Amino acid sequence: MAHFVMPKPPPARPADHRDRAPDLDALDRRLLEELAAATRPGVLELSRRLGVARNTVQAHLDRLQRNGVVTGFGPYVDVRALGYSVLAFATVQIAQGRENEVLDTLRAIPEVLEVHKTTGPDDLLCRIVARDNDHLHDILERALANPGVVRTTTTLALASPVAERADLRLVTTEGS
Repeated sequence: MAHFVMPKPPPARPADHRDRAPDLDALDRRLLEELAAATRPGVLELSRRLGVARNTVQAHLDRLQRNGVVTGFGPYVDVRALGYSVLAFATVQIAQGRENEVLDTLRAIPEVLEVHKTTGPDDLLCRIVARDNDHLHDILERALANPGVVRTTTTLALASPVAERADLRLVTTEGS
């Protein structure tokens, strides 16, 4: 059975990562476009498509991975095809000093696909999938069983007209 466990956060990046975008040259941008077009073409195929040497592509790809620009290669799983037709977003309020305990609980629930720390009255925003509303209720009850969870508020997604993506316009020099 497939498990979708929320991964541990990646290693911390340098403090200035918010102040500047990574240095991407034209070949980096073209390489990212090719990677988006195919899950994981070989380096030789990428070099052919880009019209540069295989070693050049490999060096750029290694640098993009090392710098955290490319974090992985598919396959991307459509959870709806696995029977998870409910998509929900839940905010979580955490009791003072219990964050790590709550995050460990959320990581252990495979239906919790993402968790983000937020500002405002709530502490976390979770993306959750479930087979149906009863299943979603069970998932939320598992989270609420942790004494560090003060309360949750849940919103159901009716549709996803803009799918999860990393739009390559983010890496163009033209920008917006």
